[in-house]
Amino acid sequence: MRYLPHTAEDIAAMLGVLGLKDLDSLFEAVPADCRMKGDLNLPAALTEWELDRRMDGMAAETAVSPRYSLFLGAGSYDHHIPVAVTSLIGRSEFLTSYTPYQPEMLQGTLQGIYEYQTLAARLTGMEVATASHYDGATALAESLLMAVRITRRKRVAVSRAIHPHYRQVVRSYFAPTGYEILELPCLPTGLTDLASLEGQKDLAALAIQSPNFFGCIEDLGVAAERIHASGGLMVAGFTEALAYGLLKSPGSQGADVVAGEGQSLGIPRSFGGPGLGVLASRKAHMRNLPGRLVGLTKDRDGKRGFVLTLATREQHIRREKATSNICSNNSLCALTAAAYMASLGGTGIRRLASLNHDKAEYLKGALREAGCLVPFSAPTFNEFVVTAPGGFDPLYRRLLEKRIVAGLPLAAHYPELAGHYLICVTETAGREQIDALVREVRS
Repeated sequence: MRYLPHTAEDIAAMLGVLGLKDLDSLFEAVPADCRMKGDLNLPAALTEWELDRRMDGMAAETAVSPRYSLFLGAGSYDHHIPVAVTSLIGRSEFLTSYTPYQPEMLQGTLQGIYEYQTLAARLTGMEVATASHYDGATALAESLLMAVRITRRKRVAVSRAIHPHYRQVVRSYFAPTGYEILELPCLPTGLTDLASLEGQKDLAALAIQSPNFFGCIEDLGVAAERIHASGGLMVAGFTEALAYGLLKSPGSQGADVVAGEGQSLGIPRSFGGPGLGVLASRKAHMRNLPGRLVGLTKDRDGKRGFVLTLATREQHIRREKATSNICSNNSLCALTAAAYMASLGGTGIRRLASLNHDKAEYLKGALREAGCLVPFSAPTFNEFVVTAPGGFDPLYRRLLEKRIVAGLPLAAHYPELAGHYLICVTETAGREQIDALVREVRS
C-alpha cells in the first residue's frame, strides 16, 4: 500500500456515502465497450534496487549528455543554468504557487510575474508582455489569431522557415476557423522569399522567425515594411531567446507582436518540456493580448501593490469577449526566466550570446575545411545547416557510433533537404568536443 493512500475500509466508506456497492458501480456511466475488462497487464513487482537497475538500463538506451556529445538544437537548447536560479525557484513559495486570484495573499507571485513581463518586454523590444502561454508554438498561433481580431482580415502569411512544429500548431488552431494560411517559400540563401508577398493585399499578418529554423538571421525590418505597406501586422517569432542578446530586438525592427520560446532562459530541456511561451506586443494592441497581465498599482495607503489586470481569459469575462481560453499556470516558468535574465543581466546575456555565436562559427568553418558543405549563405546565430558531397547520412551514423549526435536530419520536415542536418552549438559544448567532431569528419 506504499503508493495507495486508501485502505479497503476507506474505499468502502466512500462507496457507502455514494450509495454504491462496489468500485465497478462507480463506472457504470461509462459504456461497457469503453471499459477495460480484467486486470492490467503489468509485470511482477520489483524491489526498489531492482527498479533502480531497470531505470538505469532504460536511461542508458537514450543518447544524452554527458555520455554523448550533443550538437542538437532545433527549438530546444542546452544552456548552463546558474545554481542561484534553480535554488530560488525550488523554494516552496514559488514551486507550489498557482493562479494568483487573491492578490492580497500572493503579492510575491504577482511581483515575480510582473518582473518577468518587464524583462521579456525589454528583451524583445516591446512595450507589454504576458505570462500565460504553454510554449513558443501556441504563442505564435495565438499571435496570429490576435492579428486577425485586430485587422478583421482572414488571411495570414507564414514563412516556411518557421519551425515545422510551430507551423503545424498554427494549422491546428486555424483549421476550425476558416481563416487562410499562405505559406511563403524559402530562398536558396536560407531566408524567407519576401518577393512572394507581391500582390497580397488582404493579409492580417506576416509571421517570420529569426533566427529561423535553419539558424539563419532574417531581415525583420524589410519584412515589417512589406506587411505594413498593405496594412497588416508584423509577427516576429523565435525559438532561441538568447539570440536577442546579440541581435537587434524584433521591436526595434518594426515588429508589432513577438512570439517565441523562452526555454533557453533557465529552463532545462527535460526531454521536451515544459516550455515557456513568450508573447509580447506594442501597447496599442494590449487589450487583444491573450492570457494574463499583472499590473503595478498603489493601495489606499499609497503602498505599491500588484494585481491581475485586463484579464481576457474566458474565466474572467464573457466567452464571446475572451481572446483566448488559455488558463495554464506558467508563473513558475516565467519566474525561472526572470531569475535567469536578472542573474545574467544585460552584459551577461550579450557575452553569452556572443559565445554561442562564436562557437558555432568556429565549428562551421572547421566543417567546411573538413570537406562538408554549408548550403545557406545567410548569417547564422548558433545553428546552421550542413551536408556533404555524398550526403551526410553515412557520416551521421558513423558519428553516432562514436557517441556524437551531429544535429537533426531535415528530410522529414523538408524532403528537398534530404542528407542535410541542422547542427547547433551552445556554450555547453567544449572545445575538445567540437574538435573531436571535426576529427571524426576528417577521418
